[in-house]
Amino acid sequence: MAAPTFLVIAEGAFSPETSKTANSAIRYLPERVVGVLDSTARGRTAQEVLGFGGGIPVVRTFEEGLALRPTALLIGIAPAGGQLPAAWRAWILAALERGLAVWSGLHTRLGDDPEFASRAAARGAEIRDLRRPPERLTVSNGLAREVDALVVLSVGSDCNVGKMTAQLQLVRGLGARGLRTRFVATGQTGILIAGWGISVDAVVADFVGGAAEQLVLEGAKDADVVLVEGQGSLVHPGYSGVTLGLMHGACPSAMILCHQSSRELIGDYTGRPAWVPIPPLAELVRIYEDAARPVHPSRVVGIALNTYDLPEAEARARIAAARSDTGLPACDPVREDPAPLVEAVAAAHAAWKAARRTA
Repeated sequence: MAAPTFLVIAEGAFSPETSKTANSAIRYLPERVVGVLDSTARGRTAQEVLGFGGGIPVVRTFEEGLALRPTALLIGIAPAGGQLPAAWRAWILAALERGLAVWSGLHTRLGDDPEFASRAAARGAEIRDLRRPPERLTVSNGLAREVDALVVLSVGSDCNVGKMTAQLQLVRGLGARGLRTRFVATGQTGILIAGWGISVDAVVADFVGGAAEQLVLEGAKDADVVLVEGQGSLVHPGYSGVTLGLMHGACPSAMILCHQSSRELIGDYTGRPAWVPIPPLAELVRIYEDAARPVHPSRVVGIALNTYDLPEAEARARIAAARSDTGLPACDPVREDPAPLVEAVAAAHAAWKAARRTA
């Protein structure tokens, strides 16, 4: 079956920071995006809005989007309050009526909506809820420590700082060095790109570690390096639990610390003003290594910075400061060549392999 081509819904929020799923689909699956629906977007193409994406058009009406002949509708943002606006319901029903598939990463599972399910069944259309976890998961048992692959987890100073993107940017470079590399998706956008994974923020808390363990065991079957997509942050008051669950379930031997250079406070995710300062990078390195140590010792081997909103000179200064402050390789793996991080992971793999031979 041919891969679906998407009309991406990003109504009212198509921008570099507010449409993560839409943006990632455009960056990593551009051949499968026929257009983006946002009646408020000023740009006429994805390139004008995001700085990448070429001529992918931004359309102002659902009918204009259908004229691009997509085979699927992709929900590219999360609506405010988590509820589907009336217009979105109408678009989803119209898409299903035409036999288009509907892909969604929302916490609200569209397949459980009686009206959507009935329409999909009547028209033979698929509803794919990317956040739906497997039915049977267990608690973690430390099995990920035993895999025959270097496990690398991306960790962050905050949410939405580039943990998924950093890992995806490493895959090609590690492959060029002869290392079989597998990206392990732990969120809905990563699952969209990789085609498999478990959205751990939809998993019952006790089983987050077990989900991470299961993913690592699967990913390590044919890999030298397993790159696990991180979630949340240990210093985030709302999402630290999922971060620790991933760390203890995946049992990484190496970590990549991700940070948006211009961000000084944990972001506003609950409608309240930001109030938690982000610690210095060197302190974050210590926090993550200390948290990992009791279950499976792990080292931060590199710093991935997100500098998309900074001018070139300031971005370079922030990258140089990160290297100086931590003593670790640092770069913006999207803005520049990710080679420093690729080399850091390759060196970690060589050290891990040598240690296993002498154990």
